[in-house]
Amino acid sequence: MNAGILTRSIIPNRNKDMNPEINNILITGLPGCGKTTLFRHLVKELRHLEPVGFYTREIKEGGVRKGFTLNGLDGTGGLLAHVDLPGRFRVGRYGVDAAGFDNFIKCIPFSDPTTRLIMIDEIGKMECFSKRFITLISELLESKHLFIATVAMKGGGLIAEIKKRSDIELFEVTRKNQDNIIRQVLKLESTP
Repeated sequence: MNAGILTRSIIPNRNKDMNPEINNILITGLPGCGKTTLFRHLVKELRHLEPVGFYTREIKEGGVRKGFTLNGLDGTGGLLAHVDLPGRFRVGRYGVDAAGFDNFIKCIPFSDPTTRLIMIDEIGKMECFSKRFITLISELLESKHLFIATVAMKGGGLIAEIKKRSDIELFEVTRKNQDNIIRQVLKLESTP
């Protein structure tokens, strides 16, 4: 497949064109492919819908990744993971602050009736240590809200399950196709 062309999941028994009943758009790709960069471009392009949600950002010290921060679309922040965090929740060398993450997402107005667009970066292994987050994602996928999220390419449990759903549109991003995906998602968002 040409890396410069939009790659799309082909789910059995689905038409090539997106079903207008589908409100869930998921973006996946290998680590470092630009999912968060693409996500932040989409947040900017869709700001007229006043999205709620969050994204993660690397913490670097001396050019070395030390952890990840949580960044609410409303300007709030928190710590997701760090090499110096102790505890039983770990992904590689990073300790994950699952309780802090629970408190962070509890303050985001996901269920507010005026919310039109929910955006989350990312549905990944670190985030899935939170039972509150797993429940939230399940509820969002069943809701009528337009939901755009990045999801880890690899992983079991929730990560694998949501990519198999028939009510999602799944895009795979590479460094070469980010612009195409942005255009495709924006086209889908504007479809009645």
